[in-house]
Amino acid sequence: MKPDSRILAGLALIAGLLFLSPALYSVFMSFQTVDAYYTGKFEFTLENYELAIGQYHFARYLLNSIVVSGLVTFIALTVSTLAAFAFARFRFPGGNLLFAAVVATLMIPSHISLIPNYLTLAKLGLLDTYAGLILPAISNGFAAFFLRQYIRGIPIALDEAAYMDGATPLKVLWRVIVPIARPAIFSMGLFIFITEWNSYIWPLVAVGDEDLYTLQIGLARLYRVNPGEDVVNWPLVMAASTITILPVLLGFIFVERHLVRGITMGAVK
Repeated sequence: MKPDSRILAGLALIAGLLFLSPALYSVFMSFQTVDAYYTGKFEFTLENYELAIGQYHFARYLLNSIVVSGLVTFIALTVSTLAAFAFARFRFPGGNLLFAAVVATLMIPSHISLIPNYLTLAKLGLLDTYAGLILPAISNGFAAFFLRQYIRGIPIALDEAAYMDGATPLKVLWRVIVPIARPAIFSMGLFIFITEWNSYIWPLVAVGDEDLYTLQIGLARLYRVNPGEDVVNWPLVMAASTITILPVLLGFIFVERHLVRGITMGAVK
């Protein structure tokens, strides 16, 4: 390795550690007792995780977040991929106008739809249900736009060859487009999953049943662990935060290669 390369690698390592330092400190703090934390000492304990999972029901919140985020990601990716394929490969009356309307939704703040979504789901009786948490999030204009731009960069000759072999449009999508666009689909899937995983406002509004709380709602409630006192059990909060970020971290590690490739190829196209 050249000296310049070693210097750059060292600088990158230092920058990475600085970037990760808040998360690393949070994990470190999660293994302290609350008394040790406030006295400046260190006493190793797993009690914070036991309390978070047992007494404060974070195992249930974790399950809810996985179910909601996973289903939102799967359904949103399916809908967005179908829409992107239609916009990229088919010409139909009003297609450009419809695509412009999809892109225009990116400029509308999500909080504007909060009240209409709430009233609609209330009339349908879907509040305090998984469906109420999932349905408002499955429409994703950015995913449709991103995948459409990516699919347009795939040579249409591949589609024509598949059609000559007797393939239907859905088979072309599944057997030709999806395998080639896999990096972009993985990248968008991770983006959708993280966005839904970190969602706070809608679950707070749509859910009143504690059995349906997601991790973000449960995490916010930990600040009221000691009502009437000025002391917050920060090690417990950090333990809950660690539980919250672990699935996202594992998901990022799993699709990191596809994520970088998808963003790079999408930029080139």
